[in-house]
Amino acid sequence: MIQRLWFALGVFTLLGVSISAQAQKDRFQQKVKYEMDVKMDVVTNQYTGTQKLHYTNNSPDTLNRAFYHLYYNAFQPNSMMDVRSRTIADPDRRVRDRILNLQADEIGILEVKSLKMNGKAVDFVHEETILEVDLSEPIAPGETVVFDMEFFGQVPLQVRRAGRDNAEGIRYSMSQWYPKMAAYDVRGWHANPYIGREFYGNFGDFDVKITIDKDYLLGGTGYLQNANQIGKGYEDAGVKVPNTSGKTLTWHFTAPNVHDFMWAADPNYILEKKQMPNGPMVHLLYVKNEKTEENWSKLMQYTIDAIEYCSENFGKYPYEQYSVIQGGDGGMEYPMATLITGHRNLRSLVGVTVHELIHSWYYGVLGFNESSEPWLDEGFTTWGTSVVMDAVFEKDPNFTHNGSYRSYFRLAGAGYEEPLTTHGDHYNLNSAYGPATYNKGAVFVEQMSYVIGKENFDKALLRLWNDFQYKHPNGNDVVRVFENVSGLELDWYYDYFIASTKTIDYGVKTVEADGSSTKITLERVGMMPMPLDVVVTYQDGSQELIYMPLVIQRGSKPEEAGMPKRVATQKWPWTNYTTEVKVARPLSEIKSVEIDPSMRMADVNRENNKLEVSVEMEKK
Repeated sequence: MIQRLWFALGVFTLLGVSISAQAQKDRFQQKVKYEMDVKMDVVTNQYTGTQKLHYTNNSPDTLNRAFYHLYYNAFQPNSMMDVRSRTIADPDRRVRDRILNLQADEIGILEVKSLKMNGKAVDFVHEETILEVDLSEPIAPGETVVFDMEFFGQVPLQVRRAGRDNAEGIRYSMSQWYPKMAAYDVRGWHANPYIGREFYGNFGDFDVKITIDKDYLLGGTGYLQNANQIGKGYEDAGVKVPNTSGKTLTWHFTAPNVHDFMWAADPNYILEKKQMPNGPMVHLLYVKNEKTEENWSKLMQYTIDAIEYCSENFGKYPYEQYSVIQGGDGGMEYPMATLITGHRNLRSLVGVTVHELIHSWYYGVLGFNESSEPWLDEGFTTWGTSVVMDAVFEKDPNFTHNGSYRSYFRLAGAGYEEPLTTHGDHYNLNSAYGPATYNKGAVFVEQMSYVIGKENFDKALLRLWNDFQYKHPNGNDVVRVFENVSGLELDWYYDYFIASTKTIDYGVKTVEADGSSTKITLERVGMMPMPLDVVVTYQDGSQELIYMPLVIQRGSKPEEAGMPKRVATQKWPWTNYTTEVKVARPLSEIKSVEIDPSMRMADVNRENNKLEVSVEMEKK
């Protein structure tokens, strides 16, 4: 008997260890360490480089193949990006057929000339924007290998995000410029061709040397290691920069714990910088002229104010530097920096800077997968943009997120909405992708505060930051954080609002006298169930709130500040399309009944949300 007991305990213990190991198996991070040395020819717009990549396989899987992104090859006639841009029903106006019409010296090229793993040559094939690599030996779990590479690039004429000589005359916007190891996670390799959307990469450390004409000023991801040799305004105050002989300078940058590396260069850039007392050094790099001077002179303080707000409310910004750089074709985020076009009015300039800055939290440090779940990064960032602009630029007298909600409502009624689980490159229309990932994504975030309560929501934002920095959380991880903080079950919210296109539509059907009380009949018209805040306004101006949580959420949100006093809680099963609520006051005392006056619930038809009590109702 005792032997059997010990055997059972042993089996139970081993089973527990196995379950624990399995749980840990699902959360791993591949580690990369890049060392690159690049030489840029500003006459031919071509560059050569060497790359040493230390790659650590922290997965439980043995790897027999590897994949690198070669993004610049998308900017060639008849590439997948070109074909997609010319055949989609609503092409991006910035692209259209521009790639097809590039000349030989204007196309993008990124070629790997040689590649070795641990000193042994490996076989590889260029498949347009992906390098397919057959490893000379498998990479075992826990093993670190070293890849040595020689590569060649030609900077494309700026079409989308990256390239040379953009519309504002900036010489080099160098994003997606180097062979980048594809991400590997619990879903396997993410060797997605570059079609024009977003990016996903491994966290790691970068050590990058860039040799370029000495007239150029550079900025971007990372900390400049040889500022006192370079000068250009980067050097410490009072330090004399030695005279440089020759035609080039070598810039040396390091960047810890990032998943990409961007740089920009122009001979006419000026550098403005300011150290925040409890934050990063902020850099502005732009070409000063009549189109930039006035508004860019005001941008520094707005950027600082935004960083302070985000650090306090979303999580402390972890790097020692942030750079806003004129370049690119609009606004695009990168670790520790952004590229934005600079010929803008002040609101537009601040708005795009704030938006790209907020990406530093969700794309940059949390590391949402922008490709397969673009709604996470763009949704949280779009939501945050409205919040931060309201705080640091101009107060919105109306509902702060009204623009996102209206955009989502238009999409929901258009007939071509797709679930937010759609991969970013695979939306049928650009006009479906933008309102979905940016605006419906933002609605998901704000509506979450309605579902779980504002106080829980604010706590969960910081919990998300503290728990998932540098871990690439997915949509399920995010929902689980909100569940853990609120104590509510929220899988239904994800399943309906993210994984489907079902919409919310509730209405106040009738308000009727019921003796000395009043009977309110509510109806669910739409296919998506939601908890309801039902506000009763009385003739004397006072208000009361009846809270109606869904049975499937398994609990209630706490009362919220700024809302009427909650006088009743009544659960509503999602299977029931109508329900009745009793108010212990006569109909004659009631002025109106309204569902969600806060407007945080994304009800696609608000016309039936409020019912005013009329004289005719009272007579009945």
